[in-house]
Amino acid sequence: MRSEKLSSMLESKGVTLEKMLDTALELYIGDEREKVRERLRGLMLRYLGDINVQALLLSALLLEENFKVEGDPVNLVADELIGINIAELIGGKMALFNFFYYDIRKPGILAELPPFLDDAVGGFIAGCMTKLFEGDG
Repeated sequence: MRSEKLSSMLESKGVTLEKMLDTALELYIGDEREKVRERLRGLMLRYLGDINVQALLLSALLLEENFKVEGDPVNLVADELIGINIAELIGGKMALFNFFYYDIRKPGILAELPPFLDDAVGGFIAGCMTKLFEGDG
């Protein structure tokens, strides 16, 4: 899948690169916000091109369209598993902690998204933020 097509599908649900960057930086504590934002933009674009990240994000999009649930039931864990896998795929085990931080706080667009998409996007953001601050970004 081309990353442009995935980006278009995400945008149709209100998820843009700019909104993901804004969301990521809501929980950022530190200096040089614009420098961090630009480095993060590069990382996000890189990982939006990764076939495995694409597959997991697409699975969340397809589940939102084809698997209807009311709210975010406590017994639904598949959404968390998608988010965790995206986070760890990008940022390794350390990203798991970042994923739960974003999942609990629900900053920015995460508060507006349905269950599968909020965890997938949250996992993507958490993985990229973790990778960025490991120095690999």
